[in-house]
Amino acid sequence: MERIPIFAANWKMNKTIKESAEFFKEFIYNISGIVDREIVIAPAFTCLQEIKAMLQKENSNISLCAQNMHFKDAGAFTGEISPVMLQEIGVKRVIIGHSERRHIFGEDNNFIALKVISAFNYGILPILCVGEKLEEREGNKTFKVIDEQLSKGLSEVKEDFLKDLVIAYEPVWAIGTGKTATPLQAQEVHEYIRNWFEKKYNLSLAKIVRILYGGSVTHDNIKFLMDCPDVDGVLVGGASLKNDLFTKIIKYDII
Repeated sequence: MERIPIFAANWKMNKTIKESAEFFKEFIYNISGIVDREIVIAPAFTCLQEIKAMLQKENSNISLCAQNMHFKDAGAFTGEISPVMLQEIGVKRVIIGHSERRHIFGEDNNFIALKVISAFNYGILPILCVGEKLEEREGNKTFKVIDEQLSKGLSEVKEDFLKDLVIAYEPVWAIGTGKTATPLQAQEVHEYIRNWFEKKYNLSLAKIVRILYGGSVTHDNIKFLMDCPDVDGVLVGGASLKNDLFTKIIKYDII
């Protein structure tokens, strides 16, 4: 089965509602007619409803994504957002376990596992982020870290759900630093992740699961990354905030 590539934008804590709307007016035009790849946008929570309305009006094929969510459907969790709230807006995907959530906000693998299964239970498809810190790579612990993040992060998930899972490999040392894993480094880890699914589950699932690369992705390095056989797309941070740059990334083999 051919894996449809995904080009996902994580805007993090950037863009107001007005700025997001202005971006989309141009962006929807720029990517019109593209049907052979999935485009995912994760704006700030405040922008989700406005962007959803714009996408529906334009009949766009862009998938709306949340940057995070709590695993509970309601409760005394000040500052959090629930899967029920995201479901009501019409959010299709959610980023879970991003390195900034892990290392700045202290989310561990067990907490992330609860979010993953909650997302699936509410029909929101998770993009599970995994990746090692610089000292872990230098200490030859990359595969150990990835194995633990996958094993614990997916511990509560039924195998039937996994065909709709997306994994994003984001080496922490490459996020927002300008350093990008070489195509060889990216392919090595992506291949490890695919083999992990084959060993843990089966070959059929391993062939279906899409694995994205994230970490200082630009229009200059996108082609080299996409040429890797186990790289099924990218999760883009800074470069996705600029219309022309993100369009170039999405259309890397067209323009």
